[in-house]
Amino acid sequence: MTDKQAIADLLWRAEQTRQACTPVREFFTEQDPRALIDAAYAVQRINIERQLSEGRRVVGRKIGLTSLAVQRQLGVDSPDFGTLLDSMSICDGEEIQTSRLLQPKVEAELALVLERDLTHEKHSVADIIGATAYALASIEVVASRIEGWNIRLVDTVADNASSGLFVLGTQPMKLSRLDLAGMKMAMHAGDTLVSEGQGSACLGNPLHAACWLADTMVRAGTPLRAGDIVLTGALGPMAAVAPGTTYTARIEGFTPVRAIFSQE
Repeated sequence: MTDKQAIADLLWRAEQTRQACTPVREFFTEQDPRALIDAAYAVQRINIERQLSEGRRVVGRKIGLTSLAVQRQLGVDSPDFGTLLDSMSICDGEEIQTSRLLQPKVEAELALVLERDLTHEKHSVADIIGATAYALASIEVVASRIEGWNIRLVDTVADNASSGLFVLGTQPMKLSRLDLAGMKMAMHAGDTLVSEGQGSACLGNPLHAACWLADTMVRAGTPLRAGDIVLTGALGPMAAVAPGTTYTARIEGFTPVRAIFSQE
């Protein structure tokens, strides 16, 4: 049987020491694919619980692997999810200490903020729309405790879906004012374009990704609740972070949102 605590400890030490570790997939013993992913989520929960015991709190969830190209690269046919904690939240305009992160990359996303619980076994797009108070532009700062981003699905799931930080924009928008599938996105590092895409890059529509997450969290016994932040997935390719650089994401319908990284 997989020693889930030992794997969680390995990832925890990598985070604390800022020294990336070997891929953790080699330490799992499950042969059944579903059991393997369940074990990886169990590892994720161990380290989330460790942070909660230190006084942090859950503020939402993130959806990963919403790009079909990335799913094909990792040999999977569905997204994954991670947990957002209050300690991960960065204000637009607040400087991020680059050295606090391992191998950071940035991606632009649509964030939803819920005003109602989502507790059905199967959710419709209408359920998601009805439960959403407003949307925000966001930049997710992903990071990996795995050396060289040498990951497969089980590695990123165990590593809290390669979560790092997230920056929320400050212009809330009603969903009725947005073209969610058609919205265009461009992200610049300084004046250089480093990523572009649109809403349809996120499982065809960010609301489809949100439906998947809502259903998945009910099955996991931890439904999405009013007040939760949902990062729905990347609208374009990830870009590697260069210290001392400001990344600005412009998502159609919103004012720009920035991730500002320190020199070190």
